[in-house]
Amino acid sequence: MRWRSVVHVLSTALLGHSIGLWDFPTRREVTGVGLSDWPGYAEPLSARFAYRNTYFDREPLLDITDPPRDLYGTLDFLISSDVFEHVEPPVERAFENSFRLLKPGGVFVVTVPYSTSGDTDEHYADLNEYEIVDFKDRRVLVNRTVAGDWEVFDNLVFHGGDGATLEMRLFSRDAVLRQLRAAGFADVALNDAPCPEFGIVWPEPWGLPFLARR
Repeated sequence: MRWRSVVHVLSTALLGHSIGLWDFPTRREVTGVGLSDWPGYAEPLSARFAYRNTYFDREPLLDITDPPRDLYGTLDFLISSDVFEHVEPPVERAFENSFRLLKPGGVFVVTVPYSTSGDTDEHYADLNEYEIVDFKDRRVLVNRTVAGDWEVFDNLVFHGGDGATLEMRLFSRDAVLRQLRAAGFADVALNDAPCPEFGIVWPEPWGLPFLARR
């Protein structure tokens, strides 16, 4: 359902109404970028728009915490599906750079795991120089803070692998909305309206996509 919700929100934002992915018009003047998008919708989008899917750890590379300046202000849309929970702190950089990459009026579709109450839980708030190492039967994170103190964390959570898939935080719903507004987005919303026609029904109040417009 997650991929359907991304397509639903994107089509509504770009085209004014929800349509099936394979019914998207071909508009090569529309530019977009995905951050490790699912190939099932990345490939059709690349056939219809001037869109490319990018990755943190392989080509085509794009580090959202340090994107190339020549990409600033060039995108009509940016998609980030379950990426920002893995970004090294401070995560504010990722939200701010997402804003910078978009043209005025450009749209940002973002999903992250989140809780429905409280604030974001930063698992490694003082992350600085760190390494993930094997220790006996588990993986641990060893960190040296800016102040020179050593920290060791176990019970690490990975989403689908090691390394860059380490969960750095669990967002809260309200914190995501605050982060988007603080980054400069003026039109910010959590898209919780169902669209049964395309199989989008939300039995639980989490995992919903956010839409932000520059």
